[in-house]
Amino acid sequence: MLVKDGRYREVYIPEDVYQELREAVAERDRLVQRMTAIDNQVARWIDIHFPEYQTIFSDWQGKAALLTLRHFPTPEKIVSAGPEKIEAIWKKSMKRSAGLKKAQELVKAAEESIGRKTGLVAAEASLQNLLAEYELYRRQYEQLEQVMMDLLKQVPNAEKLLDIKGVGLITAATFVGEVGDINRFQDPRQIQKLAGFNLVENSSGKHNGKTRISRRGRRRLRHGLFMAMITILATNQEFRMLHQKNLIREKNPLTKMQSIIALCGKLIRVFYGLLGNGTDYSADKMLSDIELGMRAAA
Repeated sequence: MLVKDGRYREVYIPEDVYQELREAVAERDRLVQRMTAIDNQVARWIDIHFPEYQTIFSDWQGKAALLTLRHFPTPEKIVSAGPEKIEAIWKKSMKRSAGLKKAQELVKAAEESIGRKTGLVAAEASLQNLLAEYELYRRQYEQLEQVMMDLLKQVPNAEKLLDIKGVGLITAATFVGEVGDINRFQDPRQIQKLAGFNLVENSSGKHNGKTRISRRGRRRLRHGLFMAMITILATNQEFRMLHQKNLIREKNPLTKMQSIIALCGKLIRVFYGLLGNGTDYSADKMLSDIELGMRAAA
């Protein structure tokens, strides 16, 4: 019955550079998951052994913060070293040191620390292992980003996606890798359906449910576009104007989430045009489209 009614879709397996990009994006996601897990473990270690550390350094991954964890991981070692020695370590490895005052604040916090003071030998070994593992994944991540950029350059017109303010390498690589050859689509709405952004109505019998997105299709593509739109709305003027227009229009104003979903569809259409036609992205054209839409609404 599925075959007879045509309720099926053909499986598309990308080839060459498209498959390489898809694999690279999947590996990037794996590395991010590992780094996030280690980040949480290091934060837990600090909470247990030196909770006051976070009042001095907001992020343990900063240069001075990381050097401190490497050389003076516990309050006892910080107090024993003293502010001058700590500052000397910072100056040796940093072009711009955090300064003596910061080191003095760190020592004072260590002196008053309420962190756990037992089992420190094993605890320090555990922390150093976590830091080494994190740095390894970080280097692999940076190398993978370069591979992704090299692959993206091999796809016709793919670099044009990076001309859109707010669109970075990860967004472009995810889109191209998940979508594959853009020429296999006749309409950007097909890509919208592939991402699961097409609208469906949840109805049954006499019950008319709300319209929502289908969420069927490639999850990584859908998530990548959604997260990209969050960044774009923070940095891109023309898309932000479109967002505001969606929220305040007189007829059928959208909620913030509905507007973001609608703008993901707009972004797909822009990507489709850049990749398929080889045209350059124009912020002026986007703004003129907004003005035309506002006049039509008026």
